[in-house]
Amino acid sequence: MTPEFATLTTDDLVTGEAVALDLPPASLAARIGSGLIDVLVTVLSLVAVFMLFLLASVNTDAALTHVALVGSLITGFLVIPTTLETLTRGRSLGKLAMGLRTVRDDGGPISFQHAFTRALVGFVEIYAFGGAPAFFSALVSSRGKRLGDFAAGTYVVRDRVPLRLTVPSQMPHHLAPWARTADITTLPTGLALAVRQFLGRYHTFDPQSRTAVATQLATEVRRYVAPGPPAGTPPEDFMAAVVASRRERDQARLRREAQLRHRLTSRR
Repeated sequence: MTPEFATLTTDDLVTGEAVALDLPPASLAARIGSGLIDVLVTVLSLVAVFMLFLLASVNTDAALTHVALVGSLITGFLVIPTTLETLTRGRSLGKLAMGLRTVRDDGGPISFQHAFTRALVGFVEIYAFGGAPAFFSALVSSRGKRLGDFAAGTYVVRDRVPLRLTVPSQMPHHLAPWARTADITTLPTGLALAVRQFLGRYHTFDPQSRTAVATQLATEVRRYVAPGPPAGTPPEDFMAAVVASRRERDQARLRREAQLRHRLTSRR
């Protein structure tokens, strides 16, 4: 298989249909800028919350004043950041200003658990230790992950980068009867991605290169298909049929699983 089609970068997230989504990690400079804004917002909100708690407990005993101090710390360092990132699906005020967003390692939106873990670890690495652990962790990580990201299974991406997906390959009409009865197993991620990349741009190849690459890829794909396509089938049509058939079968499987979950949960 030619390496120019099979290569995956560390920025690529591969979906079940072998679509490589390019979600570039945020740069260290952007993370620092976002973090400084968030620290400033946290300090200001902490002061505001503490003043509110202090005013509410000004005429009470020292124990309630201590409770007010602890409550303001929990609210400023944990409650507010967690709530904000949960409601905005990974965006703090600093990230909104810098065009960043926190996502799961698989590219999906974060939940309350992710936001809470990041805020909890962030208190230690950013505020307790002056941000040094977060800086060096992001510096050595290929995705710029601080310790809170490692603990939560998240990382920060550049949210303003446009994402464009190629149009899925359609089933060639003359191969539809063969594809319905053929045994087509799931292709390895690298091979499936190579096939999709080739089908998306094979018109830009010169005839000689297109034939050579198509033949090589089709030979690899034949190992996962039985029986083979009808004699005389062009390699491009054969691979398009395999990709389209796998997509249809996976979608049908997901629908069956969703229907089964609905039947099981509806009985409760």
